Amino acid sequence: MPENAQRELLPGEEYKPILGPERKWAEVTPYSVAIGLFMVVIFSAAAAYLGLRVGQVFEAAIPIAIIAVGLTSALGKKEGLGQNVIIQSIGGCSGAVVAGAIFTLPAIYILGVEVSFTQMFLSSLLGGVLGILFLIPFRKYFVSEMHGKYPFPEATATTQILVSGEGGKGAGTLLVSGLVGGLYDFLVSTFGTWADTISTTVLGVGRVVADKAKVLLKLNTSAAVLGLGYIIGLKYALVICCGSLLVWLVIIPLMNLIWGGQVIDLMNTGVAMTIGEMSPDQIFKDYARHIGIGGIATAGIIGIIKSFGVIKSAVGLAVKEFRPSHGHSATSSPVRTEEDIPMKTIVFGIVIALLAIFAFFAFGGVVNNIWQAIVGLLIVAIISFLFTTVAANAIAIVGTNPVSGMTLMTLIIASLILVAVGLKGNAGMAAALIIGGVVCTALSVAGSFITDLKIGYWIGSTPKKQEGWKFAGVAVAAATVCGVMLVLNKTYGFVGDQALVAPQANAMAAVIQPMMNGGGAPWLLYGIGAAIAILLTIFKVPALAFALGMFIPIDLNLPLLIGGAISWYVSSRSKDKKVNEARSAKGTLIASGFIAGGALMGVVSALLKFFDVDWFLTAWHSAYGEAIAIIPFLAIIAYMIRSSMKAKE
Repeated sequence: MPENAQRELLPGEEYKPILGPERKWAEVTPYSVAIGLFMVVIFSAAAAYLGLRVGQVFEAAIPIAIIAVGLTSALGKKEGLGQNVIIQSIGGCSGAVVAGAIFTLPAIYILGVEVSFTQMFLSSLLGGVLGILFLIPFRKYFVSEMHGKYPFPEATATTQILVSGEGGKGAGTLLVSGLVGGLYDFLVSTFGTWADTISTTVLGVGRVVADKAKVLLKLNTSAAVLGLGYIIGLKYALVICCGSLLVWLVIIPLMNLIWGGQVIDLMNTGVAMTIGEMSPDQIFKDYARHIGIGGIATAGIIGIIKSFGVIKSAVGLAVKEFRPSHGHSATSSPVRTEEDIPMKTIVFGIVIALLAIFAFFAFGGVVNNIWQAIVGLLIVAIISFLFTTVAANAIAIVGTNPVSGMTLMTLIIASLILVAVGLKGNAGMAAALIIGGVVCTALSVAGSFITDLKIGYWIGSTPKKQEGWKFAGVAVAAATVCGVMLVLNKTYGFVGDQALVAPQANAMAAVIQPMMNGGGAPWLLYGIGAAIAILLTIFKVPALAFALGMFIPIDLNLPLLIGGAISWYVSSRSKDKKVNEARSAKGTLIASGFIAGGALMGVVSALLKFFDVDWFLTAWHSAYGEAIAIIPFLAIIAYMIRSSMKAKE
């Protein structure tokens, strides 16, 4: 990648992509489209199957990029880089649509409500289409105007894979680190050679403190998460970790201190345990995590207000295109690498999509009457539009879309409004979940798509081509995932002893059922999160990153801080600026290899589990796993630092 790809540009400096805008490169070809759609089918089915069957959801973008590079090289395709971007962009629809579908739609079965394939398909398809259309006007802001201000960790790793596959500089480093990170994570997830998480309960005093005071710290030892932290950098990793530490070291112990002997049932779900009887993990899951959801929602709203100028300019551009032009335009057409689908087409597309959603709600058996269909449409349109930028922002910072938290908030809002307009019981639950499914898929696809567009920006793809073919990928992914879901429901079911795991959908069902039967929502916890986000904004602390830390489990946040600290260390040891830059760049390649290797081996490990191939050393893992995990984790940290420090100008 160019030297200035990941830093802020100096005054007057311009970023020049790898594929220059002055000529047309092979991008959309029969080969790239066919392989991209094939990847959508394979990875949508695999992700849905594994996510519902074993409760393990994997991100498909990086494995698809690796396969695309290998396949293009094996076939000797000329100008493979541009085509590989299209393959990855189309194929990436799989993970986004799967996340949108399996977070919500299985809850319909869990609650005993019947739905058709058509209803599930339209929920995923229309949500995905809306997510693409709402994001396109913000492409230039996120990928160009904010150049160097966001780390884009997943986009960085994927771009390094695509570029290295073309014989780019650092291909060897990426390959070796990918093998190291992949083997490391494979040994953990498949054999249990050591624990994937280290906690303070490994010590006797730690167990006592966790039980009595509810103070617990946990650290994920994955190479992939460590690599993610390196690319995120120390600044954002520190803010994210502070959010986690506030929840786990202050809020959870305080809840135990204040309400330890009480049963707190904020959502009328029938909780029977007192706070004191719960583990710190249970308190986080049932209570403290909701503070993070409130913080994310509020930080998102604040971000929307702050970016009002961006929204205004996007709307202004749309209005300008609809005004009749007199004579020839004085402005020249945009260069190839800045060419989007025309705003006029986007506006028409949004209108058609919203009309289709209204028709689906009104005449597709989702709600009872036109008035309720209008209410459902307004919920989808407003929340999807407002939180599209929040999803994109989160992906740009940490590479993780808090879509489950935003969907949970959507379901609560939708349930309250639907109950108010007379839609309750089973019919109300089905309607709220389908509405939630549309929003969830919209936000998931929007967040994923900003990664694809950033990859295209760095490499020099034509945005218009990425945007146009994304719709085809979403349609194929929606059909595939809903088909797989129907088959799995008939084969295993979502309720009973042999039921599918579907953890996210079960959580959604647990929230929505009491609300549709007179229950409530944890507004107090949401309010605390909102107040924290407002205070952070006043003191100029990145509120969204902090709120993400409160929502994401601490074991995934602490290694981000370690990775960020490594990034700072290797890029600041020399007095020579160019040496520091070379070391930082090599570290980025190593971190990308860790992420790629971990993602690929995660798929392999999940497949082995699904096919009941059990190589897990249970007895060894239980007795020694956590105690020895620190040794290989320190070894992989040392490998990252030492290899990065060897880089020269």
